[in-house]
Amino acid sequence: MRSRPRLVTSVIATAVAALTAAVLPATATADPAPDRADAVRSAASALAEHATELALTAGQRTSVRDVVIDPDGSRHVRYDRTFGGLPVLGGDLVVHLAPDGSYRGASRATRSDLAVPTVEPAVTATKAAGLGTAALRAAHPDTTLRKVAAKPLLVIDALHGAPQLAWRTTAAGQDAKGNPEAHVVLTNARTGKRIDSWDRLESVTGDGKSLYGGTVPLETSKSGETFQLKDATRGGTYTGDAQNKTDSCILGICWGRAPAVLFTDADNHWGSGTTADRSSAAVDAQYGTDTTWDYYKNVHGRNGIAGDGKGSYNRVHYGNGYNNAFWDDTCFCMTYGDGDGKVFGPLVALDVAGHEMSHGVTSATANLTYSGESGGLNEATSDIFGTLVEFYAKNASDPGDYLIGEKIVRPDFGQAALRYMDKPSKDTKSPDCWNSSVKNLDVHYSSGIANHFAYLLAEGSGQKVIGGVTHDSPTCNGTAVQGIGKDKLGKIWYRALTVYMTSGTNYAAARTATLNAAKDLYGADSAEQKAVAAAWSAVAVG
Repeated sequence: MRSRPRLVTSVIATAVAALTAAVLPATATADPAPDRADAVRSAASALAEHATELALTAGQRTSVRDVVIDPDGSRHVRYDRTFGGLPVLGGDLVVHLAPDGSYRGASRATRSDLAVPTVEPAVTATKAAGLGTAALRAAHPDTTLRKVAAKPLLVIDALHGAPQLAWRTTAAGQDAKGNPEAHVVLTNARTGKRIDSWDRLESVTGDGKSLYGGTVPLETSKSGETFQLKDATRGGTYTGDAQNKTDSCILGICWGRAPAVLFTDADNHWGSGTTADRSSAAVDAQYGTDTTWDYYKNVHGRNGIAGDGKGSYNRVHYGNGYNNAFWDDTCFCMTYGDGDGKVFGPLVALDVAGHEMSHGVTSATANLTYSGESGGLNEATSDIFGTLVEFYAKNASDPGDYLIGEKIVRPDFGQAALRYMDKPSKDTKSPDCWNSSVKNLDVHYSSGIANHFAYLLAEGSGQKVIGGVTHDSPTCNGTAVQGIGKDKLGKIWYRALTVYMTSGTNYAAARTATLNAAKDLYGADSAEQKAVAAAWSAVAVG
């Protein structure tokens, strides 16, 4: 969905000679550390050499999504695939290379050769669009939707069994207040049978007085005598006022986009700490973006959400009483509603910002499909990193804890937080332990398995007070689990996400991915790898 340059390589047999003919510069000394171009060249050669093993056929093409280079020179090149010119859902794979560029193996969402009998649909695009809008309305039966539109995309679906030609239809509209709703429907393009469907909006040096974080530092820009809430030190990230308007452009279905009128100030002291000043919510949003940027850069070496040094932007005061916040790849931006004041207040809390922006990191890396178990892992990834961003900030006004969204909930919500990582079932909807029906849950609830794992891996089981909050985490197998700390949790999950997970990763595969990550970081049979295994077993995975 994000428009980024991608290096394209062919894996058909006729390209083998071209792929292997690249000549590296000769050196008289030790080989220099590999760069991105080196990694891509080596991976292209590996694809050609191992095409049969990887089920790469003449009808397929690959494009580079991401490259990870380890300190020892090991390389991991992530690819998306097409078949017959069509994007493949579940076609992504990661090629793993040794420091000398030799092939070590690959992580794949599917092992199929992706072949389908035909790439010509029997179901028309118009029919697919109609099915998409019907599904959107059915998903929101109590809401009168307007400006409903749908955008079908012909794809190969390799996530749901044998590869099949499918329409991936994004349908979007607005409720009576103008707030956005969006839904994705996957339909067999030959029979018209629905394959899957899911909600698409991925939900929850001056200074400023924020709503939730006290007085916080801000890097700003100056134009003439006016200060702008724009940070040149973090890729040009800025925050704008949506002026309580809403998009007429949702997830690429466009009829206009709400504004993001850049906030300005005369003295570089922003906000009042109350909702009476519209800049206060902007302070929280900018602070959340800054802190999330710093967390990924300083902890994981990631330069920006997409890893390309480019900043995103924020829109606050979106819609009318809008009880949501979301990341949107099509604008590379974060959008925050003000809440209705009864269920939610303004949704600009620090862990919410970290959560939503982490959806952007997931999109740029593993691209976990927002449905089934992979969708739960997608949501859990954002909960995990949103929580770690909160701990990273060390803000006394919003100390780190394992509650999600505790700052934004209001009395009518009926509980202290959106979700609870130590015991997910406290929200009455999320499971603590894996079972075979987890894939059928809403992804905000199936995320509970990974959230519970993450808490146990970091903190261990039993009762303890963290950030002023009492946490008490049980285990599903009755064992006592010893934690290895938040920092190691973050490093293991980030490596698993960026190196081993793919779009179709389920809970069993996430166990394998994190065990591999722990092995890479701390060694085979290390205390950390054993702790990962114990934490997954404690939530009934593996």
